[in-house]
Amino acid sequence: MEPQDRAFLTRLFQAAVKAVDPESALRAALPEPPKGRTVVVGAGKGAAQLAAACEKLWPGPLEGVAVTRHGGGVEPPLRRIRVLEAAHPTPDAAGLEASRALKAAVSGLTGQDLVLALICGGGSALLPDPPEGLTLEDEIALNKALLASGAPISVMNALRKQFSAIKGGRLALAAYPARVVSLVVSDVPGDDPAQVASGPTIPDRTTRAEARALAEIWRIALPPKLAARLASDEDLAPDPEDPRFARNEVHVIASARIALEAAAAQAEAEGVTAAILSDALEGEACEAGRFHAALAREIALRDRPFAKPVVLLSGGETTVTLREPGGKGGRNSEFALALALAGEGLPFAALAADTDGIDGSEANAGVFLDGASAARLRALGLDGRSLLARHHAWTAFEALGDLFTTGPTGVNVNDLRAILIR
Repeated sequence: MEPQDRAFLTRLFQAAVKAVDPESALRAALPEPPKGRTVVVGAGKGAAQLAAACEKLWPGPLEGVAVTRHGGGVEPPLRRIRVLEAAHPTPDAAGLEASRALKAAVSGLTGQDLVLALICGGGSALLPDPPEGLTLEDEIALNKALLASGAPISVMNALRKQFSAIKGGRLALAAYPARVVSLVVSDVPGDDPAQVASGPTIPDRTTRAEARALAEIWRIALPPKLAARLASDEDLAPDPEDPRFARNEVHVIASARIALEAAAAQAEAEGVTAAILSDALEGEACEAGRFHAALAREIALRDRPFAKPVVLLSGGETTVTLREPGGKGGRNSEFALALALAGEGLPFAALAADTDGIDGSEANAGVFLDGASAARLRALGLDGRSLLARHHAWTAFEALGDLFTTGPTGVNVNDLRAILIR
């Protein structure tokens, strides 16, 4: 890839992340201070950064707890909000303790108190809280089954809420009669706030019967203990019409749409036409990569549906159905390898990355690629198709020296894919 193309794509990513910066997003969304206490509860991969911004911006007394992934904290430590760390994407005992800490933080509140819920992606794994009769090991088994299924995030979160004592609005009920204002950074296609982090403070309308149907449609291999519970009407998720939710508010303060529009504006400022394809792309990562390759081919050869030069932008969350264990990578690297193989020889340069700075199982945010990536892999004696089939896309791009590494960004509005066609 030409150095100027790599630099251009990096600037698009940086513009996208800056547009959904926690401080900027929170500044316009914070409510008026209450007569009573203000308690912050935060959950997600960017929760520590949201908590830091809240602590900086809030004009009055403040206390609370925020839960982020291991290594996702901030320096210097916050003075009023305690930041806890837990595992992602597989829940751990630290997450169990974090869930208990959040529920303890909102216990005993009054109708004059305010709970500020700072919610962003990743909270589903960070907040294991099995109801009576289930264990942490059951939640871990559930998480593994969901991640291996290839189901979209909306389906996974609908099922997670059926096996939790904190998700699906249950944390908000624990805070009652305090008013709960949920400020949500969306990482889900369609920006339904009840889906982000499985909605600890926001109920949704998925019934137990609908959850059972989703598990069947997506052929999710639930362990027998969980399947039996799903077949019952035990511990049903809260009803959104429950009057205890009536005073609460929900605001989506940052999303993939905002990030993509910022990346498009950066491209246009540099003289390159930008086309936003979608901020809600779902489906198999490799299939999405092949579709983008077909579109790039049509543009490169026939100047349709967009004329060159153009940068194609898309967001959302693809999935990877694991057909073989032990792979290295994530949905962006898998998307990219499929794009590289299907788009071999085309005059494009691309970046696929997660805005939170971590793509899948490794430490990179994503990868760079171009029309020569597949040929370069062969020159190294590597079979790109075999690596893709075995879910070793990270291995391919590590060998090419094309990993894109940012470290945790403090932002999480899902993926950014940018394909430049000169």
